[in-house]
Amino acid sequence: MTNVSTLTLNSGFEIPQLGYGVFKVPAEDAERAVSDALEIGYRHIDTAAIYGNEEGVGAAIANSGIARNELFVTTKLWNDRHDGDEPDKAIDESLTKLGLDYVDLYLVHWPTPAHDNYVHAWEKVVAIRDRGLTKSAGVSNHLVEYLERLENEVGVLPAVNQIELHPYHQRRDIAEWCAARDIKIEAWGPLGQGKYDLTEIPGVEAAAQRTGKSAAQVVLRWHLQKGNIVFPKSVRVERLKENIDVFDFELTAAEMTTIDSADKGEAGRVSADPREVN
Repeated sequence: MTNVSTLTLNSGFEIPQLGYGVFKVPAEDAERAVSDALEIGYRHIDTAAIYGNEEGVGAAIANSGIARNELFVTTKLWNDRHDGDEPDKAIDESLTKLGLDYVDLYLVHWPTPAHDNYVHAWEKVVAIRDRGLTKSAGVSNHLVEYLERLENEVGVLPAVNQIELHPYHQRRDIAEWCAARDIKIEAWGPLGQGKYDLTEIPGVEAAAQRTGKSAAQVVLRWHLQKGNIVFPKSVRVERLKENIDVFDFELTAAEMTTIDSADKGEAGRVSADPREVN
């Protein structure tokens, strides 16, 4: 099994730095895909209620024979479950579908600022953590302005913030704010969701040639060396194997700096703006 590096969250728990994300994996394919990932060596699975595939993830876990304490499982609270006691109902539903007594990380999926209820949602997720239904509590897609409200009004910091992050959209403002408070960054869409050619990123092709790795492996290695947690998504076994085979080489400081230079700021975004998702 590949020796995946781990990071320690501010909650005290360790998280594998690379996992398998099941965003857009159809429900009917989820059990097979996650089973393949677990067999290859993945031990960190990232799902969400809105993905509609928690049952498949749970079935794969149940049939894997892998001890629960060797797995790291994340799921997320969807946008229409922020109010009242809905977060409590939502985590119960997710745990039932997953067939688990707890998840390792529970995230507020989007802040939905137009509804102005993400502070309440965060308070509820913290309470869910305190009840032992998740080991760690975190958020997803939260900009600095939203994080500052959580810090000021709740006084409890997330363990992670999961955001769109890739070479063309590096979100340094969020990354720096979180780093100063020991909040780990999880990069979703770490390869740009296939919406641009990775070989066109400055420095990637040269690094791939030097190391004998693919462009995707070079970009994933860049994330790991930046301290990001990543979970590239694929349903192809050969790609699953390639994505996890990134722990036997390192990029040089010059290569890292060159890839850093690719940042296009807001123009590099390939998915939804957190200010507009409700």
